[in-house]
Amino acid sequence: MTLTLYPAIDLKGGQVVRLKRGEMDQATVYAEDPGAQAASFIAAGFSWVHVVDLDGAFAGKPANAAAVRAILAAVPGARVQLGGGIRTMAVAEAWLAAGVTRIILGSAALKDPDFARAACRAFPGRVALGIDARDGMVATEGWAETSDVSATDLAQRFEGAGAAAVIYTDIARDGMLGGVNVEATAALARAVSLPVIASGGVAGIEDLVALRAAQAGIEGAIIGRALYDGRIEPKAALAAA
Repeated sequence: MTLTLYPAIDLKGGQVVRLKRGEMDQATVYAEDPGAQAASFIAAGFSWVHVVDLDGAFAGKPANAAAVRAILAAVPGARVQLGGGIRTMAVAEAWLAAGVTRIILGSAALKDPDFARAACRAFPGRVALGIDARDGMVATEGWAETSDVSATDLAQRFEGAGAAAVIYTDIARDGMLGGVNVEATAALARAVSLPVIASGGVAGIEDLVALRAAQAGIEGAIIGRALYDGRIEPKAALAAA
């Protein structure tokens, strides 16, 4: 089974940053030119770029639109998935029309499921569900709030809705380089028919090997800080995947 790798570009104030456990005041700036960063990932051999508008996730509407457009312009023909602040059909449609391959609905999946399902129907195969969990429970609003709904329960609510994938993030591990939560990711993948993309904590090649070995419907993995810090070389990551 092959893993699809998604190098991550998190946007805050127009810059490329990485957070620790989703804390906005724990941001490390890695690049000031998001377009150039995206181009470097594609040049390294990746076929996707995973983009999150962090400010937009908190604001509930796009907040780094210029940076996203710069990424799209810099990697024509590459596949870009975008999350953060997509809460209306108009915003979803606008980003897909602008060249985004796949949008990610996070808070909306829990708080506005009618919209999320309508988007899945309107744009089949182009909507992913971003399910971010703290101790197994779904967190929303840029991870500022934790709900009483489990990640598995939320994913199962969207069975048959037409979503392309579930992106599962273990918040406690995000940006910490402590290793991906293979067990929880695999358990979620076994509980639903949707492909699952692992996110949060990928620290080395061994995490990618473990995700592949799980053989549980895990389709891919998002890599962030480990790439920026040089702990994972793109060529080695792609070979391991």
